[in-house]
Amino acid sequence: MNGLRDTYTKELIPKLMKELEVKNIMAVPKLVKIVVNCGIGGEAQKDKKVIDKAREQLGIITGQRPHITRAKMAISTFKLRAGDPVGLRVTLRGIRMYDFITRLTIVALPRVRDFRGVPNRGFDGRGNYTLGVTDQSIFPELDYSLIDKTRGFEITFVTNAGNDKAGKALLAAMGMPFAKEK
Repeated sequence: MNGLRDTYTKELIPKLMKELEVKNIMAVPKLVKIVVNCGIGGEAQKDKKVIDKAREQLGIITGQRPHITRAKMAISTFKLRAGDPVGLRVTLRGIRMYDFITRLTIVALPRVRDFRGVPNRGFDGRGNYTLGVTDQSIFPELDYSLIDKTRGFEITFVTNAGNDKAGKALLAAMGMPFAKEK
């Protein structure tokens, strides 16, 4: 099986039941999916190879082939037509999700310069957390020769927690290094 998944079922569920004062094991929050979004915007209109390069990089980082997101409507100010590619999206579930969160928390985030923890303000009120990453080069599996331009992306951790307190307790138990509150 998987390291973090086994740890979750054997150690983290009893710990979260005690911490959140939950009696039923089915009421313990769990991670449902991780969604990684990368916006490309106007770059893709000028050079069609930008999508291929970004798709290759995001595929290496997540271990899964990204889906191209397209514009829903035309916006003449941005010279954008309906159906033009504007970004990439990957949805991770199961073993790939647990592998990704392990690589993110143990390997990638400590490589960020002057890292003092991820901000606490990324919660949406229902226990889901969104984290913005400004540079894709923090992932060591990405070869520097593949990086043509620094691109940021956002990572959304979708939980079934229901509130921010339970969502933060779940992610902190899984190893997410939250910043110390002042």
